[in-house]
Amino acid sequence: MSTDTSVADRVAEAAEGRSEMFDLMSRHDHEQVVFTYDPSSGYKGIIAIHNTALGPALGGTRFWKYDSDYDALIDVLRLARGMTYKAAVAGLNLGGGKAVIIGDNRTQQREMVMRAHGRAVESLGGRYYTAEDVGTSVADMDYIHMETEHVVGMAGKSGDPSPVTAYGTYRGIKACSLKKFGTDDLAGRSVVIQGAGHVGYFLAEDLRAEGAKVFVADIDGERVQRCVDELECEAVGTDEVYDVDADVFAPCALGAILNDDTIPRLKVEIVAGAANNQLAKARHAGMLEERDILYAPDYVINAGGLINVYSELAGWTLERSKRKAGEIYSTLLAIFDLAAAEGITSAEAADEVAMRRVQAVTQLHRTYV
Repeated sequence: MSTDTSVADRVAEAAEGRSEMFDLMSRHDHEQVVFTYDPSSGYKGIIAIHNTALGPALGGTRFWKYDSDYDALIDVLRLARGMTYKAAVAGLNLGGGKAVIIGDNRTQQREMVMRAHGRAVESLGGRYYTAEDVGTSVADMDYIHMETEHVVGMAGKSGDPSPVTAYGTYRGIKACSLKKFGTDDLAGRSVVIQGAGHVGYFLAEDLRAEGAKVFVADIDGERVQRCVDELECEAVGTDEVYDVDADVFAPCALGAILNDDTIPRLKVEIVAGAANNQLAKARHAGMLEERDILYAPDYVINAGGLINVYSELAGWTLERSKRKAGEIYSTLLAIFDLAAAEGITSAEAADEVAMRRVQAVTQLHRTYV
């Protein structure tokens, strides 16, 4: 009897969990979520597809040691939705999706984990294309490619998207400067970059080439030192990064760093960086506006990476990808104008622009001959 009760309890718990999961999906109209487990490699993955109205979903695979499976699910759902908006605003024929692998990304079983993930991607039949993200690399994409064609960002093709992401962010900062200061000339301007990884380094390089003063913070001291030695940046501590008196704060690390605690500490006039999901909550866009800080919506300004990997599907050259990323400049200016005209935040304006395009394509009538 005790065994039967235990089984019944587990069935009831599972049913309740499914109900909660579908509730999470329905809140933002996600189309599909796939959970996959491979015991031989220890692979545990979640793939979320938010919207495919514009085309197949494309989004990177994040390999991270989450505190719980629930945290992983929330992260992948949020990231997938962001990819829909990012592709729509950038004018790409792509939907939004994302994948997470739950575990230690320093594992020695890397090939088998990635190949298991590749099989999960392949099972979706082309509805989802993956690429690199936090915790994964170009080499990982090659492993995934052993199991599926639905992967971009491999060596010898578009490769590392960081330079294009950084260039688009740099162009976005120039647009913000024009809006805020009346000129997009960054010579003599000061920018504090949080995160000196690939994107942060290339962004610092672009900014220094124009004569901007650049402060850099990162949990990895070697990355900071590289920026100091090679680009003549100034190092600041990770705890001090929100307190630097500068023109621009450029988050280029993980998300949710703009929150109740950090926003009051900012001593900048612009927030414009490459990190995803910078706002801890939607209301924090309003907090920035109340402080007269111009905010560049993250999925708009950091779209260069998506543009870079899209080039593999579209057959674009690197030069064309950079030109497309450069259009982030005019896109942001249009979003700022819309926000001012409608009396809404720049984050709300970006969402409106994205969903207008998705809805317009959804409403197109299909014709047959």
